[in-house]
Amino acid sequence: MKKLNSNLQALYTDLQQIVSSGSLRCHEPLAAHTTFKIGGPADIFVTPQTMGQLSQVLAAIHKADVPLTVLGSGSNVLVLDGGIRGVVLSLSDMRETMAAIDGVMTVSAGYMLKDASEFAYAAGLTGMEFAIGIPGTLGGAVFMNAGAYGGEMCQVVTKVRAVDMAGHVAEYNADELAFAYRHSRFHESHEIIGEVDIRLKEGDKDEILALMEDLTQRRESKQPLEYASAGSTFKRPPGYFAGTLIEQTGLKGLAVGDAEVSQKHAGFVINKGQASAKDVLNLIHSVQARVAEAHGVNLETEVRIIGEEAHN
Repeated sequence: MKKLNSNLQALYTDLQQIVSSGSLRCHEPLAAHTTFKIGGPADIFVTPQTMGQLSQVLAAIHKADVPLTVLGSGSNVLVLDGGIRGVVLSLSDMRETMAAIDGVMTVSAGYMLKDASEFAYAAGLTGMEFAIGIPGTLGGAVFMNAGAYGGEMCQVVTKVRAVDMAGHVAEYNADELAFAYRHSRFHESHEIIGEVDIRLKEGDKDEILALMEDLTQRRESKQPLEYASAGSTFKRPPGYFAGTLIEQTGLKGLAVGDAEVSQKHAGFVINKGQASAKDVLNLIHSVQARVAEAHGVNLETEVRIIGEEAHN
């Protein structure tokens, strides 16, 4: 196995003083950490568990001047086959806090949206039902202003505590978060979301549960959840639905290797087994070209494409 260079090795040694041995690995295959089940290795893979660890880890990475890539649950990304150089920091173990006081939930960024929705239900709070089926962590959802079935994170988030690349913690109110469609201030600031406050209303638990079950059933009936994917592959173009355009172009079932346009929902590219990132990219490019030719609409990817291509 290829050794880390001296700078990365020194950083690895520093990180060993901050996080437990199970939270730090080198040459870690990222296919194990993305919902697409695709991706080459990270030079260093680290999973802090607390805001304190996150701050110290970021400070150490900043001091070492090493490239940093942040993952939540890996649900909205395609990691290329060559993997990612430098450090991949996963927030999936950031589960320090989940509490509700006077209608405000405070939740660490590593909890899955499903966990937060179910906790809100258990506390008799309504407003998070829309998120029950959205894959991904709370931090990733705030970063992307995720939404579904008429709800978006911008409707419920009131505060975010985040850490900058030098390890400094800051707190932002809702009006400072620059929420827009699939966007937040963190796209530009590159701070890491660590903890989120969510304001909800008291509700009837039976009604909350009924809505959660209805939305779950609707999602399961329409989306190819039985296959690995990164969620919706394309952004919704103004005035259209990406899946409808792709279906109208006759592209359901179009495949490159084990990457396929889902027969169940054309807006999803799925991994039927051993798809490579190159397969997925080639399929995406083919879909974009054919939809543009047929409808004059340019589809943009919603999935973030990160890492480097494999060197043959």
